[in-house]
Amino acid sequence: MATPLVAGLSVAAAALGSRYMIQAWQVFRARAAMPRVRRFYPGGFEREMTRREAALILGVRERAAVDKIKEAHKRVMVANHPDAGGSHYIASKINEAKDMLTGKGKSGSGPRKLLTE
Repeated sequence: MATPLVAGLSVAAAALGSRYMIQAWQVFRARAAMPRVRRFYPGGFEREMTRREAALILGVRERAAVDKIKEAHKRVMVANHPDAGGSHYIASKINEAKDMLTGKGKSGSGPRKLLTE
């Protein structure tokens, strides 16, 4: 007599568990999907560019590999190129960010030596 009772309770528990899982799955699928769009650097520019700002502009880490920096530069420049309606100022900042992260920098931006006579 106990065996049919245990079997009935097992079937009922499995049915309730399945019902709960189906409801949880439907709630999970119905939630708003988060867009996976990369955002570009939203802020204004500092007076003198830093490595941190350059990395934010290109969307890479400060110590990223040169290949990653070049790929990011190309992606951002395609979106902001002056020939495609972008700003010359923003394009110059993007190029400055690439130069900063690749180590090319401006010719006169290095440490200056004081000349004493």
